[in-house]
Amino acid sequence: MDRFFVDKKNIDLENKVCKITGDDVKHISKVLRCKTGDELEICDKENTEYIGKIFSIDKNEVLLEIIKEVDIKRESNLKVRLYQGLPKSTKMEIILQKLTEIGVDEIVLVQTKRSVAKIEDKKEDKKLERWERIIYEASKQSKRGKIPKLRGILSFKQALEDIENNNLNIACYENEKTNSIKNSIKGVNIDSIGIFIGPEGGFDEEEIKLMEKNDVKSVSLGNRILRTETASVVASSIVLYELSDLGGN
Repeated sequence: MDRFFVDKKNIDLENKVCKITGDDVKHISKVLRCKTGDELEICDKENTEYIGKIFSIDKNEVLLEIIKEVDIKRESNLKVRLYQGLPKSTKMEIILQKLTEIGVDEIVLVQTKRSVAKIEDKKEDKKLERWERIIYEASKQSKRGKIPKLRGILSFKQALEDIENNNLNIACYENEKTNSIKNSIKGVNIDSIGIFIGPEGGFDEEEIKLMEKNDVKSVSLGNRILRTETASVVASSIVLYELSDLGGN
């Protein structure tokens, strides 16, 4: 069943009516070719889901009767905040899609010394808008209970200031040979974790030293060197598997 996210203000539980507006209207009517009587999954972006039956479609909105609330909580209690050193655009799109699918809560874009990509101010909004759309579509496809946040672009200094919001912070570093992610998080009881991933070329040594001063633990992803788009997904998957619900409840 196809899934759509709807602002809570457009969900009237008292009258059991839901209103879908914006780009999703065209998708429902022109792409999916839905008609009255068809059912859709709707989510309020806060992990509450409903089944709705379409009773009206026009070019501006789709109206549904709310049939029932779905008792499935798809979001992890662990908040994973991924600090991604800004890579090339094509890699960024893969990262955003896959991190959304596995359950990352927030993706923070960071400009590092070795970041190849440089986003000009005049292009920034357009590119970020596209990236947010990728996250939205991936959230629908993977049936997330919320849409992950996309933030940035932060300077490296700003990113280090931001980590105060996390209970634990780790950085994947190719020169770290002994300390694994599993060892770093073993036995910890936390509700939020920050993961730093470098861009193409990894982190600069000075950046690693700054992270160490700010209590960010360097961790290894094994003996093989992973691409940045692979490292982001692997590191987040390990954390979610060890500390949360990835792989089972």
